[in-house]
Amino acid sequence: MVETARERRHDPVAQFSIFVENKVGRLLELLNLFSERNIHVLGLTTVDTSDSSVMRMVVDDPDAARHLIHEHAIAHTETEVLVVEVDGPLNVKKVLSVILQAEINIHYTYSFITRPHGKGAMAFHLEDIELATQALQRNQFCILGQEDISR
Repeated sequence: MVETARERRHDPVAQFSIFVENKVGRLLELLNLFSERNIHVLGLTTVDTSDSSVMRMVVDDPDAARHLIHEHAIAHTETEVLVVEVDGPLNVKKVLSVILQAEINIHYTYSFITRPHGKGAMAFHLEDIELATQALQRNQFCILGQEDISR
């Protein structure tokens, strides 16, 4: 088999942004609902206002999560995030430097709860995921796809 110059293509990592009323226990309630269907939350961040919250999450089974969210008529959006494997604080700085050198705006980022492959991982929502992927791969960073983090 002949090797090509192409970089390994990954399935995009799905992120769900779930919009809920800002009330005590709502996050646990939602995570329990996922848990009942054996859907594991791998990365999570929340942003709240006085009235509502946005829970952004990456899960190990996006198809099951999508079905559950639709079944329960939960307000949400779905988008792609770039997931980068990181070894520690210095590695995170290097990732950020590569993204800066490529002049790509970072909208937000959060770390994973679990450690795929025994290493840390960060999710990035970026202005240009394709360009960031190319720049990071040129600099020897491991980009994780959905298949890398799914069960």
